[in-house]
Amino acid sequence: MRHSCALSSAGARCWGGRDNRLLDLIAGLSPASATRTVADASSGGEGGATPEPSTPTPTPTPTPTTFTAVSAGGAHACALRSTGTLACWGDNTYNQVSDAPSGTFTAVSAGHSHTCAITSAGAIDCWGWNLDGQAADQAGNFTAVEAGYIHSCGLRSSGAVSCWGNNVSGQSGDPTGSFTAISAGEYHNCGLLSSGAISCWGLGDSTNSRTAPPSGSFSAVSAGGAHGCALNSAGAITCWGQNTHNQRTDAPSSGTFTAISAGQNHACALNSAGAITCWGRNNHDQATVTAGTYTAVSAGNEHTCGLKTDGTIACWGNSASNRLAAPSP
Repeated sequence: MRHSCALSSAGARCWGGRDNRLLDLIAGLSPASATRTVADASSGGEGGATPEPSTPTPTPTPTPTTFTAVSAGGAHACALRSTGTLACWGDNTYNQVSDAPSGTFTAVSAGHSHTCAITSAGAIDCWGWNLDGQAADQAGNFTAVEAGYIHSCGLRSSGAVSCWGNNVSGQSGDPTGSFTAISAGEYHNCGLLSSGAISCWGLGDSTNSRTAPPSGSFSAVSAGGAHGCALNSAGAITCWGQNTHNQRTDAPSSGTFTAISAGQNHACALNSAGAITCWGRNNHDQATVTAGTYTAVSAGNEHTCGLKTDGTIACWGNSASNRLAAPSP
């Protein structure tokens, strides 16, 4: 038998001898069935053995897109997909949702009515309400960014902190020292120094003492409306500042926690088992947690969002402006 065959996008094509109408049969196969019975290309030599069909290369199953970070702001929220792209939802009065840039990012932070994110090149892009320049883009190499009420702060790769926007209470002044983490509140900020101590700056009054953190060594810190909370090296919670809604005194006194987030008048923490606990003001159920197992939590003004272990997002609290309508990845 003398013939040759090849498989193209249109199906099988054969030429040469037409013994026993074999080539007629092959040529009449549909492309789908041809791929099941005919090798990608073969030649049958006279008296030679029939070649074995080649094994098709399996098509890799795409990794499902999930979220890797979430940040709740004033009345909106933003999240980072596993692809590095952004998703924002909720209030769009200042285009803080619709103006989210394209491209890939490594971190995102939603403020009161603006948002900032770190690009894959390390610069900061901001959008939304820009009354005092709080949404101005920043050049440089940053490792963390925090959008506050009407100001923003970024942590540079050198450990220095740069802040911009409204500075009525000194919250946009650049602090001295080398930092490993930062958090922007309403009119104040707090950061972790490389020593593990907490440094706060901005509005500090004798009543709330929001800029008077406890001494000691800590692993995480979060600045809220007029209070702050931190985790020590053992995973215990410490809070200070305003206590109008028990956002300071109702913090859990036991348990081991891995993340902390202070909102406007409430706070939430994630424990080592993946459960979220919230306390403080609960007028819109912002402190009533949606069931699930989580890897991250972010407390906003009157709503809270958490990142679940399956990479999806759940939000709870005030439902106005669709701020609870987290999108699918």
